[in-house]
Amino acid sequence: MSRKHGAISVEEEENEINLTPMLDVVFIMLIFFIVTATFIKEAGIQVERPDTVTADTQDDAAILIAISASDEIWIDRQERDPRAIRSIIERLHAENPKGSIVIQADEGSTHEFLVIVMEAAKSAGVTNVAIASDNE
Repeated sequence: MSRKHGAISVEEEENEINLTPMLDVVFIMLIFFIVTATFIKEAGIQVERPDTVTADTQDDAAILIAISASDEIWIDRQERDPRAIRSIIERLHAENPKGSIVIQADEGSTHEFLVIVMEAAKSAGVTNVAIASDNE
C-alpha cells in the first residue's frame, strides 16, 4: 500500500541515498592531497651518474640541475647559459628557501661545468648542495 504523493511514491522518497556527505568528504580529501603534494622539478635530460659506495640520500631537493656529457647545463627542462645560472638559482631558491640543490653531472662531463654550477649556487647563497650519484 503505497500512497501517491505527486509523481513519486512515499517508498521511493525513503529509499533515496543522500550523496552530499560523501561528495563533501571526497572534495576535502582532494583539497588535502593538493595542498600537501610535493611537486618535483626535473632537470630535463637523462644523465649517466657515476657510481659510488658511500652515498647519502637527499630528501629535500628543490632544485635539480643536470650537466650532460656534452657540458650542457639543464634546469627546469631547458638548456641554460652558464652565465645565467646564478640568477636562476636565486629565483628558484627564493621559491623554496629550505630546499637544497642536487647537481646531476654526467660521467662524461668536465669538472669545469660542475665547478661553475657549484660556484653559482654558493654566490646565490645556497649552502646545501649535493652531487647525485648511483649507489652500488
